[in-house]
Amino acid sequence: MSSVQVRNNVRISGSGSTTMVFAHGFGCDQTMWRFLAPAYGERFRTISFDLVGSGGSDLAAYCRDKYGTLHGYADDLLEIIDEFATGPVVFVGHSVSTMIGLLATIKAPHKFSAQVMVGPSPCYIDDGDYVGGFSREDIDELLETMEANFLGWSSNLAPAIMGVPDRPELREELTNSFCRNDPEIARHFAGVTFLSDHRKDVPLSTVPALILQCTDDMVAPRSVGEFLHRNLPSSTLHIIDNVGHCPHMSAPTESSRAIDNFLAHVLR
Repeated sequence: MSSVQVRNNVRISGSGSTTMVFAHGFGCDQTMWRFLAPAYGERFRTISFDLVGSGGSDLAAYCRDKYGTLHGYADDLLEIIDEFATGPVVFVGHSVSTMIGLLATIKAPHKFSAQVMVGPSPCYIDDGDYVGGFSREDIDELLETMEANFLGWSSNLAPAIMGVPDRPELREELTNSFCRNDPEIARHFAGVTFLSDHRKDVPLSTVPALILQCTDDMVAPRSVGEFLHRNLPSSTLHIIDNVGHCPHMSAPTESSRAIDNFLAHVLR
């Protein structure tokens, strides 16, 4: 296996002239795509991977300088595409990976035909008229609690992020995923994620985008999706009737239907 494949635990399946790349969110790994990705294997070459520091990635490759911004992850994504993709890429990212994908589309727009943003947010902190969902004090408290008691923090936050109170198995799965992460890496990644502000980058991405949001999402409220839709060229906003931040797990049928409708227009 190549160094890139080992570094990011890259998995390839499916077949097609276009490649669909799936990137997970904070505290997760590529297994979170198992309800969504298999449906695309008959039409696309599909690639899933773990962000460095997460899942089955090579933890020894984690460099605090490189991954001190989301640009380090975007560079990894472009390396994965260069080595394993065939044809143009449809990028499907969840949460923080939506911004990693956005940065990659700005750096190399010719490599992408479309981007799907599941629960995106370019900035989590309220700023004037911009409503990101959290105050700076909220984020500072979140990071301090994480520092003091990582497992307790994970056990409390993960179920709230997943939402869907009628699906305890999904809430437990996300909690376990959070708890499996290396605490030092997770704390650093959390700071990079929740303190990042990529609002100025949004208008620079010209690759057609689908913004997938839930009606009730504590991490990425409707106001964020509306901000993205106003400022992101060639974007489509689709709201899924769902509670939580992970519709690809809790509402996969609705998510894939929205993705299919979007791709039918942009991949003609």
